[in-house]
Amino acid sequence: MTEKHDEVIKSESEQNPLSNGPEIPANWLANFLPMFGGQVISLLGSSLVQFALVWYVTKLTGSATVLATATTAALIPNILIGPFIGALVDRWNRKLVMIFADLVVALATAVLALLFAFNLIQIWHIYVILFIRALAGIFQGPAKTASISLMVPQEHLVRLGGVNQVVNGLTETFSPMLGALLLELLPMQGVLAVDIVTAAVAILLLIFFVKVPQPRTITSGQKVTPRSLLTDVKSGFRYIITWPGLLIAILISSSINLFLAPPGNLLPLLVTDFFKRGATDLALLQAALGIGAILGGVLLGIWGGFKRKIVTVMVGILGISLGIIGIGFVPQNAFTVGVGLAGFTGFMLSFANGSFGPLLQTKVPSEMQGRVFTVLSSMNLGLMPIGLFLSAPIADRFGVPAAYVIGGFFGLAIAIYGFLEKRVMTIDDQLPGGKMPEVSTLPEQITIVE
Repeated sequence: MTEKHDEVIKSESEQNPLSNGPEIPANWLANFLPMFGGQVISLLGSSLVQFALVWYVTKLTGSATVLATATTAALIPNILIGPFIGALVDRWNRKLVMIFADLVVALATAVLALLFAFNLIQIWHIYVILFIRALAGIFQGPAKTASISLMVPQEHLVRLGGVNQVVNGLTETFSPMLGALLLELLPMQGVLAVDIVTAAVAILLLIFFVKVPQPRTITSGQKVTPRSLLTDVKSGFRYIITWPGLLIAILISSSINLFLAPPGNLLPLLVTDFFKRGATDLALLQAALGIGAILGGVLLGIWGGFKRKIVTVMVGILGISLGIIGIGFVPQNAFTVGVGLAGFTGFMLSFANGSFGPLLQTKVPSEMQGRVFTVLSSMNLGLMPIGLFLSAPIADRFGVPAAYVIGGFFGLAIAIYGFLEKRVMTIDDQLPGGKMPEVSTLPEQITIVE
């Protein structure tokens, strides 16, 4: 009887990969909201800086290749060292990691503001600062994502994903407009100062109002050595590789970044070179993306998505691809149609992004999430520079819309493959590691427990 009972407990633990963390208290929202609010404020500041720097580079050079280089500078840290950072996040205090990351971002932005203030700025300075900000982001993002599954009950994760998409949509809607306004009113160093203030607010909220739990694992808090770090990185890759459904889903995500991310980075040139418009119109197009994301996030937050989260993800990828194809075919004198298609793309983006993260948070053990999320991010971003430098010559030679059409059709083909791949479409039902549960044994186990 005891042996059977132990088997039941083991089975329940396998189906609840998050059970290794501390119990989530009933008043979890009071602890989570300050962290969430601080990160929202910090995200707004970062978005302002991103808009200002992209517009500065676009007006200064007008080159798709330069824009691709700037984007690549922000991707390199994640591609090269992301998995190692994930292993460290799984061992270190996640609250301190987030605080330190926000501090580095604030300091890097302060340096950039000084370079603008003393008229010493050069393009390569922007590349370096983008690299440093991205390096800090590799620590901050996985630490936050891996902590959420230990701070928020599982039944609220998808709705939280929807709320996150609403926040991202609001940021995308208002930060470009606010950025364009601030560029009219303030010098560049004044715009950059906003990001420093918002980062400081996020840090203070984390320090004084948030308790971030740690997973109860053997590795947490142990001394990190090169050998242990390499072992953790290998275990993260092994976990993904030995789970076919998860591996294929990540490869689909990586391929989407290869073909669909470049059009997004070429948006400033689409506005200036094709539509022959200015910063306000770029802000309007980005605002449409944001409004679409808000509406999609609200719907996802209320509805919760399809019963199988992966279906919601794949529907989102399909919609994004169709939206980008549509933008590529918009006539030059139909900017309003392009704005509408951008809104549709943002709407479908909420479905894809708002469901994939919660899917992993409910399937991957919390002590593995830092590694898995950084491996996911590295694989997602690893192909993006290739896509950027493939699309840049196409945009320079055939026009920016051609890059949208080509990328969109590749994304459409990937979405169709995902719907046809059984190992991906059944991932919601799989146990951690990719095994399917033996439903036929469930009644016997329940009887034994009673």
